[in-house]
Amino acid sequence: MEIYEMTALQVAEKIKNKEITSMDAVESVAKAIEQNDGTYNCYVSLDKESALQKAERVQKKIDSGEATSLFAGVPIAIKDNICEKGKLTSCSSKILSNFKPPYNATVINKLNDADMVPFGKVNMDEFAMGSTTETSFYGPTKNPWDVTKVPGGSSGGAAASVAADESLIALGSDTGGSIRQPASFCGVTGLKPTYGAVSRYGLIAYASSLDQIGPLGKDVLDVAGVFNVIKGKDVKDGTSMESEVFDLADIKLDNLKGKKIGIPNDYFGEGISAEVAASVKAAAQTLKDLGADVEEFDMPIVKYAIPTYYIIACAEACSNLSRFDGIKYGYKSKDAFNLTDVYFKSRSEGFGMEVKKRIMLGNFVLSSGYFDAYYKKALQAKGLICKAFNEAFQKYDFLLGPVAPTTALKMGEGLSDPLAMYLGDIYTVMINIAGLPSLALPCGFDTNSMPIGMQLIGKPFDEKTILSAGYAYQNVTEWHKRKPNL
Repeated sequence: MEIYEMTALQVAEKIKNKEITSMDAVESVAKAIEQNDGTYNCYVSLDKESALQKAERVQKKIDSGEATSLFAGVPIAIKDNICEKGKLTSCSSKILSNFKPPYNATVINKLNDADMVPFGKVNMDEFAMGSTTETSFYGPTKNPWDVTKVPGGSSGGAAASVAADESLIALGSDTGGSIRQPASFCGVTGLKPTYGAVSRYGLIAYASSLDQIGPLGKDVLDVAGVFNVIKGKDVKDGTSMESEVFDLADIKLDNLKGKKIGIPNDYFGEGISAEVAASVKAAAQTLKDLGADVEEFDMPIVKYAIPTYYIIACAEACSNLSRFDGIKYGYKSKDAFNLTDVYFKSRSEGFGMEVKKRIMLGNFVLSSGYFDAYYKKALQAKGLICKAFNEAFQKYDFLLGPVAPTTALKMGEGLSDPLAMYLGDIYTVMINIAGLPSLALPCGFDTNSMPIGMQLIGKPFDEKTILSAGYAYQNVTEWHKRKPNL
């Protein structure tokens, strides 16, 4: 088995036992990228030499006994909206195509403190706006299971890189499903942590009340381990909080006795494919066989999730993206000869069509005469969504549902029918609105051999419970071990 085919924890163990070095791990991942990325387009920038230099420094610390963290020496891919000092961080947008941040995101500092090796930026939908990774300035990422299909988005490059063995593990971000949906489409495991569990400092914002950084990996243990590395309170992010510290041994459950799982009936209504529904119901039976009590319940608020999400997200986006004006940093139009032209032309030329659509929608819902009709109502709906989850968690330890109503779309399908793309987020956006943790993991394949994912939705700051359940599920199933023919 090649190093790049292993899990991050397996590689970490081999480095610790002196069977391989950190440089070997970097070289192996680089080899996989060289072999496959011409096909899949997972990476937008790569700095192998810098990664090797970091790996050499870490290896010296490992050899001297100084570096003892769990993932010491392990390379990790970073989504292109997470700032890394001196490294291109473009949000996969023309407007930031020359931007190199003068500082690190808090999560990058935490990875460095854990002696991990950041290794290149992976592709994404421009400014994380999309569910297909087709809106990227650098071209679309392709799904390793079928290159005619999308990998999901916006963290499509991160998910595809893990599925294609071009990364051992990756960091993504999730605003309305952007970790979980690509994890589902690419057959990998992804965690969207509780809002505030991981610092957002250095994450280029899409919608500040919804964004959250999280890991994507080959199995639950890898994802749980990296979550432990990046979580925690940060003085630079006032919304961040401390969460429970747990050891990986704490989540290695072999049964789910005493756990109560709720399944929202409304997640299985109109629009869900029969194969997705059947796979998720089969996974529910597996969890039942592990000792859990599984019960269906009604959650009618689901139908308000999409409009609520897009109103709030676009309103925040139009504010957050107003800073990209062609003056301070980023792209500046060469045809601008006065201040108004600099603003107008730089933004018109620098932003892609999907980003412009969402900025315009955000301005519309915040404008005089429409604020009460749209934005205020969306905030009221947000309160009702949070209340519905709170009521469910009075009865259940966690919830189970599909990640998306279908498997991966064909290339171009989401762009030609934006409504279909937006409705594909119906099961994920509610979790961001309520700020809850959710774990996506593979639970089957359709007749076209495309992965199907389910999600386990937890109580605030109770990642441990859903990770434990995910581990127990993966311990008795093989879905996460299946690999695409690369």
